[in-house]
Amino acid sequence: MPHFTCIGNSRDDIKESLKGYVDMGIENMLALRGDFPAGWEGTRGDFSYADDLIGFIKTEVPQMCIAAAGYPEKHVTATSMEADIAHLRSKQDRGAEFIMTQLCHDISAYERFLEKIRRAGITIPVIVGIMPVLARDPIIRMTVSNGCSIPAELAAILGKYQDNPESFTKAGIEYTVLQIHRFIAAGINGLHLYSLNKWEKLTEILKTAGISN
Repeated sequence: MPHFTCIGNSRDDIKESLKGYVDMGIENMLALRGDFPAGWEGTRGDFSYADDLIGFIKTEVPQMCIAAAGYPEKHVTATSMEADIAHLRSKQDRGAEFIMTQLCHDISAYERFLEKIRRAGITIPVIVGIMPVLARDPIIRMTVSNGCSIPAELAAILGKYQDNPESFTKAGIEYTVLQIHRFIAAGINGLHLYSLNKWEKLTEILKTAGISN
């Protein structure tokens, strides 16, 4: 599923890319504003926000199933959770058919997010993003840079095994499996595991969680 952004893309660029995706048989797409490259103050494209991009894609290729990004702990640049949810509602109204969330370790934050978006009239399915806990530095970097919290249980693993990568990975896999079960219990429509090219470990996680054989 391609991740398509507003960054540097004109309407003509988007049309050309969409034609290529359709020709390849691509049926699903995650449409995002995208992160600004260093030194940029805007997208430098024809669209500044994801909801406008989603609306354009849906008009050009109505058959494309579009995912929108959701942020259980609020996007780092959003002024408030309410403003962020209003933007998410606009993504749905412009044509998004499901939500893929930013990584989230905090189950309670996800449950509050789910309750709030449903009250706001957002009815589309939610695919929750989980970053497997496999190495200490990437977990800290990705979590903090995206404005996400580190629960006490995860913080304990980060502190206890900081000098023992092998034991950290073992404890991290156990934690990730538990998180998968917790998210399923909280109510999700699917899982998106951030692989970071660690497919062998993800296979182990999925088998241990009972999701695959």
